[in-house]
Amino acid sequence: MTDSETVAHEKRRAHAKALMLAGVAAIGGFLFGFDTSIINGAVSAIGKDFGIGSIALGFVVSSALLGCAVGAWFAGQLSNALGRVRVMLIAAILFFISAIGSALAVAAWDLVIWRVIGGLAVGAASVIAPAYIAEISPANMRGRLGSLQQLAIVSGIFVALLADFVFATAAGGANEPLWWGLDAWRWMFASAAIPAFAYGIMALQIPESPRYLVSKHELTRAREVLKSVLGGNVDQRITEIERSLKSDKPPRMGDLKGPVLGLLPIVWVGILLSVFQQFVGINVIFYYSSTLWEAVGFSQSDSMLISVITSVTNIVTTLVAIALVDKLGRKPLLLAGSAAMAVSLGVMAFIFATAPVADVAGKPQPMLGDLEGPIALVAANLFVFGFGCSWGPLVWVLLGEMFGNRIRASALAVAAAAQWVANWTVSATFPWLSEVGLGLAYGLYAGMAALSFVFVARAVRETKGRELEDMDRA
Repeated sequence: MTDSETVAHEKRRAHAKALMLAGVAAIGGFLFGFDTSIINGAVSAIGKDFGIGSIALGFVVSSALLGCAVGAWFAGQLSNALGRVRVMLIAAILFFISAIGSALAVAAWDLVIWRVIGGLAVGAASVIAPAYIAEISPANMRGRLGSLQQLAIVSGIFVALLADFVFATAAGGANEPLWWGLDAWRWMFASAAIPAFAYGIMALQIPESPRYLVSKHELTRAREVLKSVLGGNVDQRITEIERSLKSDKPPRMGDLKGPVLGLLPIVWVGILLSVFQQFVGINVIFYYSSTLWEAVGFSQSDSMLISVITSVTNIVTTLVAIALVDKLGRKPLLLAGSAAMAVSLGVMAFIFATAPVADVAGKPQPMLGDLEGPIALVAANLFVFGFGCSWGPLVWVLLGEMFGNRIRASALAVAAAAQWVANWTVSATFPWLSEVGLGLAYGLYAGMAALSFVFVARAVRETKGRELEDMDRA
């Protein structure tokens, strides 16, 4: 074997190792998607079992998101103090506890507590996974590996919705008993314990982030990890990481202070990326999709199946993003996605705003005709397509790579916390907005998609091919 063949072989091995490590870290994303979407098939059942109205039900559904915001906020500080891998283990334990507690909840307030605990884990995973993946990825494949986070999220959503469909169908309804006298909706929650356990076991098998190890002056271990994922001589990279950290003081939240409303401009870009990702209303499709399609005339079984089909669309489009992100770059895909979302949401807003309304069980519901119903369904899936090949994966890629080494974990925590607050705002207000009119709800989301186009065009900087150590340079 020639020297060039040896180098190429070593690089292939290193890239395979980076892919494996990114895949393990992305399991947190799978749980993120699974945990936040498993409630989809249980929404109506929870309302009936606990006898709560739309406002209280909206709070129960969105309660996990409050925990997500708190978990994301503190995950950055914890990961700087304890390391990325230890925070993954903490998240796995919280996921497991939440799954069992939610399945055995005795009242709405009880369920809220367990969902908030699960939210803490989801929030932590939403920070740690993209940070860890960015920090172990070679620059030329960082976009693809970073997109694994979103692929894992949408895969978790798909498996959760499929589990909802299977459990509800097997029991004859989400409110019907399945095994051991427990209703099907309780088994939906309990099923999250399996991937949570797997996440904890797998996290024990991976090395710590090399950037974290350098920050703790564990240079020998950092060198070993970098060599395993990059290949070749990594001494220069170690030197560059040390330069980028710039201080003997450990990273802290105070590093984010800047001249624009108290924060560095780059932190605000991260916050607004996160907020726009949620304000286009994507999670309405996943948290309330079964209930939404029931509201416009589909049966419960058909509604759950449509939700599964929508989640499959999201997986396929994420694969498209993985194929394109390191070729076309982040910014062009974001702009294309914003345009596609604005158009498809506008179509949905028009259809729902002009649909005749009938009184069903004392509530006004839009009645979609033989033409309007399929158009709305196609528009919803085109919206998911536009989101899935752009804003879904690329926000996580950018948040993992756009910040300098010293502020990465803290800035990512702030941006992710803002994302969860925005997610909660959309999810908690949708039941009320849908009662006022689905046309209004989707019209607002369409407006946000249009604004996101302007924001990306003016404020987002391309990061394709740049090393993490160069991100703090203009």
